[in-house]
Amino acid sequence: QVQLVESGGGLVQTGGSLRLSCAASGSMFRIGDMGWYRQAPGNQRELVARIASSGSTYYADSVAGRFTISRDNAKSTVYLQMNRLKPEDTAVYFCNADGVRLTPPMTTRNYWGQGTQVTVSS
Repeated sequence: QVQLVESGGGLVQTGGSLRLSCAASGSMFRIGDMGWYRQAPGNQRELVARIASSGSTYYADSVAGRFTISRDNAKSTVYLQMNRLKPEDTAVYFCNADGVRLTPPMTTRNYWGQGTQVTVSS
């Protein structure tokens, strides 16, 4: 099993910044692609940003240029730096990661964190 523990959410004013962190643990697994999703009340969960183990990144159009995803492979940790926050960024943010078993069968399974609330006041 892989456990994902998020931190860094909170309340911020419009135009402010927050940094989310997500630490993955699981001794029998290698962490592959990691990402952040969000879900606002009444909405479906949506992809915010994703980063491959190689470092290549993808951003949703709504956050491109404002958010930056990064990772520390040695710590199996992914970060989301959120700048110029808007009220529409208010949501529960979920960490997501692929865990690859290091022993046979070397299968890949997708894991979710418990979520952290981000609230942007106008």
